[in-house]
Amino acid sequence: MSPAPRREARDTSLTVPPAPGGRMHGGLRLDGHKQRSTRRPLRAAGESDMYVLPLDQHVGAPATPRVRPGESVLTGQVIGEAAGAWLHSPVSGIVKAIELRPAAQHLGAPTLSVVIANDGRDRRGEYQTKRSFEQYSPRELCEHIGRGGIVGLGGGAFPAASKLLSAPIHTRRATTGDRPTWLLLNAMECEPYISCDDMLLREHARDVLLGASILMHAIGARHCTIALEDDTPQAEQAVREALAEAADERIRIVILPRRYPAGSERQLIETLFGIEVPFDGLPADVGVICQNVGTAAAAARWLRDGEPLIRRIVTVTGDGVREPADLEVLLGTPIATLIEDCGGYTPRMSRLIMGGSMMGVSLPHDALPIIKASQCIIAASSLDLQPRSAEMPCIRCGDCAQVCPARLLPQQLHWHVHMENLEAAGNLEALERHGLMDCIECGCCDYVCPSQIPLVERFREAKPALERARMQPVEAAAARARFQARNVRLARLEEEHRARLAAKRRRPGEPRSG
Repeated sequence: MSPAPRREARDTSLTVPPAPGGRMHGGLRLDGHKQRSTRRPLRAAGESDMYVLPLDQHVGAPATPRVRPGESVLTGQVIGEAAGAWLHSPVSGIVKAIELRPAAQHLGAPTLSVVIANDGRDRRGEYQTKRSFEQYSPRELCEHIGRGGIVGLGGGAFPAASKLLSAPIHTRRATTGDRPTWLLLNAMECEPYISCDDMLLREHARDVLLGASILMHAIGARHCTIALEDDTPQAEQAVREALAEAADERIRIVILPRRYPAGSERQLIETLFGIEVPFDGLPADVGVICQNVGTAAAAARWLRDGEPLIRRIVTVTGDGVREPADLEVLLGTPIATLIEDCGGYTPRMSRLIMGGSMMGVSLPHDALPIIKASQCIIAASSLDLQPRSAEMPCIRCGDCAQVCPARLLPQQLHWHVHMENLEAAGNLEALERHGLMDCIECGCCDYVCPSQIPLVERFREAKPALERARMQPVEAAAARARFQARNVRLARLEEEHRARLAAKRRRPGEPRSG
């Protein structure tokens, strides 16, 4: 596969310039299919009678319920508390149950959820905090963002507060090369079908810029770059107009070629700054905090209006739905409601997917609720799905290596993953050497493999074995340390016991036994 022609990034005013060529290694130029949904204006989805809110919508430990069945709740009221992201009611009504319900993030498997009956009145409590974001210290602001339930809205659902608190201003860690902290707002919707960020920028660019200022204050950043693809001209125009109005010279935009998976956090940082973030490191280690533009807009609504994260934009698209569109959706809304809002299914609908066509997951039915990580719902027909034939042996063509954005050799990884004894020492050492843990599971290798080998599936299955092998020396060292500490403690207790006995024998005036 010959590489696409190089194309320079348009914006040359960045203090840290894009890497030479302004493009990542490998990747694919895929048909976006985004015009299906973007040709209709952004609008609100219809409300539901019942909302199901899983308590584990974010990365990390699930939220703890803060309401009880039968309790009345207001729109925006806290219904679950967690270390990184609280959970709030999207409507006013009555808590009907706290019980196991099927959830999209578990592919339909049940998880503990709060079920709320909508009273249709949208009763809201008064927002108590009236402070401007500048009146918070950076740490206070991060913690307040956590109380707003804000997570990464690019699909990862990592608590925004936790990521912000990884910035050098909070950890006191030196960055590579003592780089200044830089906020990177990601609007690179490189995966086919997803257009929620494009529509957000078209309609709410000012919210994104306010959110950028808030997040910059939270991490002590002096610079912010908003990265967009070159096929979103209306979003670009809206951002440029909002920037001209804001007159904030700290915030710039850069336009990059559309190429999958250019929006992956580590690939985007490498493209823009020429820095590679190792798999066991964090972007903060090189001075970059990356957030989705939707996350920035959510932070703006929370700080300005007092609205926590109770809604998000969801792309509903695919050949299996009659009227694809981007909808503003309350969390907990059944997917079926969105399908109805978009005219229902076509006769060609064959598969329901949450996420994009490359990294999305198949859902068993449409009764599952929208969660914080729900960027896109694809009602796919056979026209949307890449046909797969029977798996054949690897022919060592090397196509997978050419498209791998992490510069791996998937054919070598496959050779060792495919061995009968995966956990043999030699195999695991080879997987470590060839960088299995650097795989971002983007699916580019799957897409081009002429032998139809499900490479990503195999790599995903092999990672836990390698992780276990890595942890064994650490766990063994910890066990040795515990054993040695126990021996030291027992020896000390024995010595103290002997000392007490000796002291008793030396006490004057005590009658001798016998």
